[in-house]
Amino acid sequence: MARVVLAMSGGVDSSVAAHLLLEQGHEVIGVFMRHGEQSPVACGEQRAASGEARDTSDSCASQLAPRAFLHHKQGCCTAADAEDARRVADKLGMAFYALNLQEEFGQIIDYFVAEYTAGRTPNPCVQCNNWIKFGKLFDYADSVGAEFVATGHYARIENRGDSNVVLLRGLDAVKDQSYVLFGIRRALLSRMMLPIGEFEKPAIRRIAASLGLRVAEKKDSQEICFVTLGRYDEFVRGHGAGGVAGELVTTEGMVVGEHNGIEGFTVGQRKGLGVALGDRKFVVRIEPETSRVVIGDRHELDRYQLTAENCNWLDLRVAERIGEPRRCFAQIRYNASAQPATMTVLEGNRLHVQFDEPQFAVTPGQAVVCYDVENNSRVLGGGWIE
Repeated sequence: MARVVLAMSGGVDSSVAAHLLLEQGHEVIGVFMRHGEQSPVACGEQRAASGEARDTSDSCASQLAPRAFLHHKQGCCTAADAEDARRVADKLGMAFYALNLQEEFGQIIDYFVAEYTAGRTPNPCVQCNNWIKFGKLFDYADSVGAEFVATGHYARIENRGDSNVVLLRGLDAVKDQSYVLFGIRRALLSRMMLPIGEFEKPAIRRIAASLGLRVAEKKDSQEICFVTLGRYDEFVRGHGAGGVAGELVTTEGMVVGEHNGIEGFTVGQRKGLGVALGDRKFVVRIEPETSRVVIGDRHELDRYQLTAENCNWLDLRVAERIGEPRRCFAQIRYNASAQPATMTVLEGNRLHVQFDEPQFAVTPGQAVVCYDVENNSRVLGGGWIE
């Protein structure tokens, strides 16, 4: 059996992944990745744990580094999550370490801020997988002589022989996370382990309960770990960016209002526009050059095609067929279903996708992920929507 480094978040998925790997006979080293972003509640939890009185003032937040501009809603990567992960490791009798990856997470935060101020909608969870979970964590694995890196993602790795390793959707269609793993370097697939990909979520919770793990009923993390209330615009402004006022304009060119910064908007957004025009309006386009936010009717967001850049191909044969149309299923956001389409790999590491039916709110900055038409569970690769 092998030595495996497992990313542990303190949640039920990575906790059960640890158990499954140990059950298979592997030597498992649990790793919790600290991003350096503390919230006031997390500080209070730390004080409570140490016996200190809880401080209801804002003094805890004032002690944080400049990057730590957070609202708090329980997400992943808090001090409480770290303790949950440590308790699981202790109960399972495995090694556990916390790694300080504040600098690396800082790069993700910089990307997040830069994308919003450029009028795009970032996906930091995908980049976290690319740069940290299956990036820096492999560096750590190499330093401790580990052959594999594992996580608690709902996806599957299948070795079909002759160095043909493929990424597949998880068995649980509702929880499938293959979309957020499309950017993994192809060369790393053979060293990845995704132990819970063959299970549905209820089964994972049952396993955790049978092991007596306290995290068995712990809620899933829903928010980006460093913006735990989802107030993305305030987070961006708190990092010294954005905040440039501009006009709200209809697709006909009529100015109907003003806004405090394009970082408060995303293509397809309906709520929080700040204007009432009698019927529902949506963000159709964001113009960073003029700081204009263009709004219109829902049908104006229908798109038959898109182009993407900075592509990553897990199937090398796809990457080599430049200019050759190929049928596929294409998925334009994490919580969307993959749709029938024709993909064409372009020069310059770009991609064109033509959908059979119009798609709502194709959003610049999000990823488009392509799946094999013959086996719609197999990830071919994808890129970032322009």
